Amino acid sequence: MKISQNSGIPIYQQIADSFRTDILEGRYSQGEYLPSIRGLAKELKISVITTIKAYEQLEAEGMVTAVQGKGYYVNAQDGEMLKEQHRRKVEDALLEAIKYAKIAGMSDEELFETLKTLQNFEEE
Repeated sequence: MKISQNSGIPIYQQIADSFRTDILEGRYSQGEYLPSIRGLAKELKISVITTIKAYEQLEAEGMVTAVQGKGYYVNAQDGEMLKEQHRRKVEDALLEAIKYAKIAGMSDEELFETLKTLQNFEEE
């Protein structure tokens, strides 16, 4: 897990985002425990409180459940909910791309061609 001190995104949010992505992409399966709070804090050289805040955010979203004395384990993920979350991420990323394309003075056609090129590049 990579954490950036200078990204402008709070560290707890970076941790939660990283675990959320890992869970949604299947790198953590249902019932699997996340790393211990203290262990992760030590590994990342951050406060235990920061780690707790990230885990509590995931719990509030229903991604994980806390078990007293054991830690946090991954909940079963609803397939439709996962698809919807991925769609939301795509929409957010495309809105961001559109914003920057306008700033760069790109036409709609240039933006579409860029998207097609990147899709082809990703498939290789």
